[in-house]
Amino acid sequence: MSNVIVKVPDLGGSENVEIIEISVAVGDRVEVEQDLIVLETDKATMEVPSSHAGVVTELLVKVGDTVSEGSDILALTSEVSDEPVADAAVDAPAEPAAVVEEPEVAVEAPEAVVEEPAAVPATNTATPSASETIELTVPDLGGATDVDIIELSVEPGASVEAEDSLLVLETDKASMDVPAPYAGTLVEFKVAVGDKVNEGDVYAVLTTSNSATTPVTAPVSESAPEPVPMAEKPASAPTPSKAEPAAAAQGVETKALESKAVVEGKDVYAGPSSRRLARQLGVDLTKVKGSGARNRITKDDIRAYVKGLVQQAESGQVAVMSGSGIPAVPEIDFSQFGEIDLRPMSKIKKLTAANMSRAWLNVPHVTQFDEADMSDLDAFRNDMKAEAERRGMKLTPMPFLIKAAALALRVEPSFNVSLHADGEHIVQKHYVHIGMAVDTPNGLMVPVIRDADQKGIWQLAEESNELAAKARAGKLKPAEMQGGCFTISSLGAMGGTGFTPIVNTPEVAIMGVSKAQIKPIWNGKEFEPRNMLPLAVSYDHRAINGADCGRFFTTLVAMISDIRRLVL
Repeated sequence: MSNVIVKVPDLGGSENVEIIEISVAVGDRVEVEQDLIVLETDKATMEVPSSHAGVVTELLVKVGDTVSEGSDILALTSEVSDEPVADAAVDAPAEPAAVVEEPEVAVEAPEAVVEEPAAVPATNTATPSASETIELTVPDLGGATDVDIIELSVEPGASVEAEDSLLVLETDKASMDVPAPYAGTLVEFKVAVGDKVNEGDVYAVLTTSNSATTPVTAPVSESAPEPVPMAEKPASAPTPSKAEPAAAAQGVETKALESKAVVEGKDVYAGPSSRRLARQLGVDLTKVKGSGARNRITKDDIRAYVKGLVQQAESGQVAVMSGSGIPAVPEIDFSQFGEIDLRPMSKIKKLTAANMSRAWLNVPHVTQFDEADMSDLDAFRNDMKAEAERRGMKLTPMPFLIKAAALALRVEPSFNVSLHADGEHIVQKHYVHIGMAVDTPNGLMVPVIRDADQKGIWQLAEESNELAAKARAGKLKPAEMQGGCFTISSLGAMGGTGFTPIVNTPEVAIMGVSKAQIKPIWNGKEFEPRNMLPLAVSYDHRAINGADCGRFFTTLVAMISDIRRLVL
């Protein structure tokens, strides 16, 4: 093992190039040719690979620094000999570099002055006549094959000028624009985003609009051009016959895309390695906020974005607004219809939205309706009004409903269950805790009364009133809202003849209570006015069958209708 200082390789003559991203950190293990830093010139971005394998011990540069060939990048502990691996070609150098890439072997180029590459026509070398329709072919890619198309830059039917970008290609190390060789109208594309192309493939059809248009130089690949030894470099200036082609080549510089991808029609500023990582993780780059220079998206930004999504999903704080195959609700600008205010949702409302959406999408709901005769219950409450006042409380129907539900769960234990997370077991509960939904200024809260089957009406009345007051004051503790077996949601004071409540998972059932009404009920001899209470029980059909609900509901209604059963 030995300590190695990794340096900046040949940059093709570029000096003082800015570092816009550092791809590794101290302690990371890197392999040969693994990206270490990303540089940016006026024309392109380029990734600098490691010349050695080992563990990073110190970073010698930071984002925003400028470096040149030979500048120190980092120190690492190498597990191989001190013989460095030849500098690998960096991504799309702004000017030709004296480095070549051979298959699977990076070799060091001889020190020589390279010759300016000649212009490569993007399509047919003959100048088209006016309004001629021509097929555009992929230009020389410097030996690269099966190059991905990541963007179609114009729409069919659009007018383009010479040198306008038509499509963007991407290799493992760089992206490049393919410009229009002539001015004209784009008739059609022969390719689509995601296709792979090679040199000479037809990618579009263009109708030219100017017979005097001169073909433009096609982009070269990220590989550097073949170096010319010093002895072969002409000592004198080019002759007049060579000056014109040279000037034309210099007039249209090689275009390497400065790491700008287009995702769903929105510009995204990110390097090739960042886009590659985003594709691997399935991340939409338009949703990622860049932290680099000029809001450039780095790989750390993508990782942080994914980490945030995972943490939110695991905590259950992400509202599931659409499921598999369910189209999302389109975004609408409501201000176009009139004046609006945009107010943030409270944390409780966000959690409620997430829980209800999750329950609705996952639970096959069935709701059964019935009515309970609460005439005798009301008469008993009136008789106990004076005693309730002496106790300093108000005796509402809620404690009776809680007691009836708790005893019904004891009689019909098939309702007192939950589904296990493995999907293969039922959790049978031997305790009875009843939740009651409370409307608060901050949103819906469900405090839980524990061991409701073992408590009397006065005790249930006292606890329900106390928990409701704490909920409205925002003083409930998390433990006071957990462990419920069954929930009661009452809208009796607000009116309505019935509603279908959503199961409060992981519970498997919930009862909705509406406003009682006086109705004529046949007693076998005559109709008599009775105070009838509409009830609705929603249940999870994965855990509960209709017959189970029928038995549970019949028991519950009987206990409410005849409160003497509550003491049996």
